[in-house]
Amino acid sequence: MNYLLTDGDELRIDYKAETDRETIVNLTNHSYFNLAGTGAGDVLGHVLTVHAEKFTPVDAGLIPTGELRRVEGTPMDFRKPTEIGARIDDDYEQLLFGRGYDHNYALDGGGGPLALAAEVYEPATGRVMRAHTTEPGVQLYTGNHLGNVLGKGGRVYGRRGGLCLEAQHFPDSPNKPSFPSTALRADETYRQTTVYEFSVKH
Repeated sequence: MNYLLTDGDELRIDYKAETDRETIVNLTNHSYFNLAGTGAGDVLGHVLTVHAEKFTPVDAGLIPTGELRRVEGTPMDFRKPTEIGARIDDDYEQLLFGRGYDHNYALDGGGGPLALAAEVYEPATGRVMRAHTTEPGVQLYTGNHLGNVLGKGGRVYGRRGGLCLEAQHFPDSPNKPSFPSTALRADETYRQTTVYEFSVKH
């Protein structure tokens, strides 16, 4: 894994893996982001866009069921810029299971060339983060299980104090034949790239 900070205000993560026998590989990055700043409260006012018409619903144990469900008409729909907190507490089974968002989105591009997966905008600061990936999915997690964690500068991080956009293949893919395969053979090399691009909207 190689981490690179570019002159274009990007954090680029390049992954590479090889194996001597067939195995399962599905690497990701679980960084938390709060564009309002260190210990600045929750991320419910962040405005999110996810380029995905479908997501992978989960059961009560947060394991994907194998279904690909359309986001249209549900609180899972972030195809247009929407505040994360706008529907996070809706009486919707998927949100009740996760106590908020903890779901994989099947990106419209389906993986391959580096493409824009999601964009986050924080209105008070104007900060923007755009997540690009070569992966077919991105897991949105809104810090639903964060406690009162003491962080940088002695600031406290509470519930929903950060969000994650984890580029990856779909969770539980080995047990879901309809999902993109995570199998890596001995004659193959696993590669993927994730780029978090930062800017300010004036």
